[in-house]
Amino acid sequence: MGDDQATAGPAIAHGWRPARFLVIAAHPDDAEFGPAATAARWIDAGSVGRLVCCTSGDQGSDDADADPLDLAAVREAEQLAAAAIVGYQDVAFLHQPDGAVANDLALRELLVREIRSFRPDAVLTHDPEVLFYAGGGVNHTDHRTVGMAAVDAVYPAARNPMAFPALTRAGLPAHKVRRIYLFWPNAPDTWVDVTATFPRRLDALRCHASQLRHPERLEERMRTWGAEEGAPIGAAYGDAFRLVVIDEDEEDAPEAL
Repeated sequence: MGDDQATAGPAIAHGWRPARFLVIAAHPDDAEFGPAATAARWIDAGSVGRLVCCTSGDQGSDDADADPLDLAAVREAEQLAAAAIVGYQDVAFLHQPDGAVANDLALRELLVREIRSFRPDAVLTHDPEVLFYAGGGVNHTDHRTVGMAAVDAVYPAARNPMAFPALTRAGLPAHKVRRIYLFWPNAPDTWVDVTATFPRRLDALRCHASQLRHPERLEERMRTWGAEEGAPIGAAYGDAFRLVVIDEDEEDAPEAL
């Protein structure tokens, strides 16, 4: 902890809640390892959430002989089961190439379509600026690419009526997302108390059986991680984000939890 944070004292738990929010993740299970407990907390309080998976995780195996199509089907089924536990309204799979997602106009249009269709107040996605994690390790290329693609779709594309005019003509007018929550950041500035919904995160993660090499270690690992992210706000468990406020309007903001 830096001297400035130590002097300032403990952080305050984040209380703003979007009425509608969209989680944009690279792979099945990213949302569960990411903001699932926050999503569950908001949904329990009355928010409506939707999950978008840009890939179906067809490269997520150590077996070189595994059939990618079969694996994709398994991972989509796992994600649907996990999403039902969290409470999302539904899940969309964009079927981008696992391990080779490109932040191009084709993906941006798909994401703008999702944003304009669902019309969220907030989007939660990967922090695209994290190349190396502060505690060690390299951030997956798909995580970085999807995070940047999501940001580009939010601003300026989704709110610009001249971007992808075919979507406007199809009945999907421009929409302004007010906030972006970046998960897995190296420099978090926003913490949500997820003590009440942390068990749902664990239950949702267990749905991703194909990805759990050591399922017996999952709970201990996640409780340690959750406790670390809850510590700045004095919570048993927390989620940490880097928050980007694009449009602040206190008068029509949803009530705090």
